[in-house]
Amino acid sequence: MNDASFDDDLPAHATAEPGEVGLVEPHNFTSNEPFTCDDGHTLPHFTLRYETYGRLSPAGDNAVLICHALSGDHHCAGIHSLSDRKPGWWNNLIGPGKAVDTNHLFVVCANVLGGCQGSTGPLSPDPATGRPYGITFPAVTIRDMVRSQKRLLDHLGVRRLRCALGGSMGGMQALQWAIEYPDFCDKILAMATTAREGAQAIAFNEVGRQAILQDPGWNQGDYPPGGGPRVGLAIARMMAHITYLSDASMDRKFGRREVRAPAAARVGADTLAAPAAAFDVEFEVQSYLRYQGQSFINRFDANTYLYITRAIDRFDLAAAYGGTLEKAFAPVKADTVVVGFTSDWLFPPEQNREIVLALQRAGKNASYAELATDLGHDSFLLESPELYALVRSFLERG
Repeated sequence: MNDASFDDDLPAHATAEPGEVGLVEPHNFTSNEPFTCDDGHTLPHFTLRYETYGRLSPAGDNAVLICHALSGDHHCAGIHSLSDRKPGWWNNLIGPGKAVDTNHLFVVCANVLGGCQGSTGPLSPDPATGRPYGITFPAVTIRDMVRSQKRLLDHLGVRRLRCALGGSMGGMQALQWAIEYPDFCDKILAMATTAREGAQAIAFNEVGRQAILQDPGWNQGDYPPGGGPRVGLAIARMMAHITYLSDASMDRKFGRREVRAPAAARVGADTLAAPAAAFDVEFEVQSYLRYQGQSFINRFDANTYLYITRAIDRFDLAAAYGGTLEKAFAPVKADTVVVGFTSDWLFPPEQNREIVLALQRAGKNASYAELATDLGHDSFLLESPELYALVRSFLERG
């Protein structure tokens, strides 16, 4: 533990109401030992921003690591202040008496290496220049993210990980945990994920990246804080968000309902509207996507988006470990459950089943659950008593 330092003490959790973790604080872990990324570049030190909920057992063996998806971060439960409009992104799953029960479990969630919410990434200053890394930042991988998380857990005193749990990119990290640290990790719970990105998912990410790269504000990755390719990033987010939903859920939520058009567009039949007004928001779904894009650019960095989508695209366990998933899973000792969702067309159920079948062929203890839902890829984030029961049962069994 000599390679790391805290910025302050572990948080004392206040419970705002039964079932909630309540007020929480983010903390920074800094590893001062050099970290060599998979691309060969070495970071002289790195920081991970994280939050914890619950208490670590004296034996250090009751920890659950929450691994976040592309647009997520370390704040997965609780609130930072009483004025917060909404809690952490997986607050429905984590808390006293919830599926991930903080009465008994010590929950850790860290913003990934390469992130932009306090962890070292493209926004961080390069010690060699004092300027933000930008596109000189190492090409981080899912494995790099996991190896940096291991340093955090070691520093926190976690001697054994009860479970690594996540959806989408978080599920990729969970699978990588099982391979990278088989003697440290007891259970893996991966949801709405894949062992490698398919062509369609890579294609969606590429369109998003091109929206950023073709925005003049990107400026080869060199832009001021608060600036950069805001239009390109918003478009990338809008398109990606569509892939997280489903046709049925969008139709139910929006249908073809119209919003009130601006006055310039409400012209008489014999009058032509101004060109710009003719393409203004007409349907509720358009307004929703524009809101998603705008809110995203206020909290996310464009270079980070480029880096993390590239890490997702390059994730291919079979290619990385000898050519087959069975070879990739050879070291695994963790009890594994993979959950697919019937309406997920980004990482469809067959990709989730493929993981379990390969684990079973490799002689591992693995199970597959498929939940019927019409909510799309983001089903793992939404209210689901069936999912809660599955997660609770898996974490509680011996």
